[in-house]
Amino acid sequence: MFDFLDGYDLLGAFWLTVQLTFWSALGSLVWGTLLAAMRVGPVPLMRAFGTAYVTIVRNIPLTVIIVFTSLGLFQTLGVSLGADRFTTINFRLAVLGLTAYTSAFVCEALRSGINTVPLGQVEAARAIGLSFPQTLRIVVLPQAFRSVVGPLANVLIALTKNTTVAAAIGVAEAALLMREMIENEAQLILISAIFAFGFICLTLPTGLLLGRLARKVAVKR
Repeated sequence: MFDFLDGYDLLGAFWLTVQLTFWSALGSLVWGTLLAAMRVGPVPLMRAFGTAYVTIVRNIPLTVIIVFTSLGLFQTLGVSLGADRFTTINFRLAVLGLTAYTSAFVCEALRSGINTVPLGQVEAARAIGLSFPQTLRIVVLPQAFRSVVGPLANVLIALTKNTTVAAAIGVAEAALLMREMIENEAQLILISAIFAFGFICLTLPTGLLLGRLARKVAVKR
């Protein structure tokens, strides 16, 4: 029944999905943290930029962002992100698009965690001479991250599923292989079930592990 799978690199496609998820999650965490810092910062221009970025990006479909990275950045402006092969360029552009999109949701999740930190702790930190960046790094962010492990887990799961949009610019991840198999094989239901099971295997353990971590590191108030 599964003989038709011999001609397809199923594991390779899902491995590329894992790589897309990992690098996009890493980039989103860094950029999303910076955006959250801007949104709660004392500089009006930075607050305005962070607010505008999150508001705009969250309301643009991910497909539009991914396609723009290929048609706008690469084909029009020649941005290749240091890659010299077409497949590598598309992979990096997909990571860039996913990072730009997902970081807006990371920012909002982290900002909600920042709001749970008692104002008195921030005032005490400033009173002993800590600057805003020091207060954020030493006092606020450690507690904020502990408070939002659960929401960040949901963002990571959504990111894993959103990697399928990378097929729009030819990245050979799971969704692109699924489309190819459906076009060439008559096993529509079986193919759909295989890929659905594959994504469940990626997202379910992530949700369970991070859910357990969220309960373990939760800030007791």
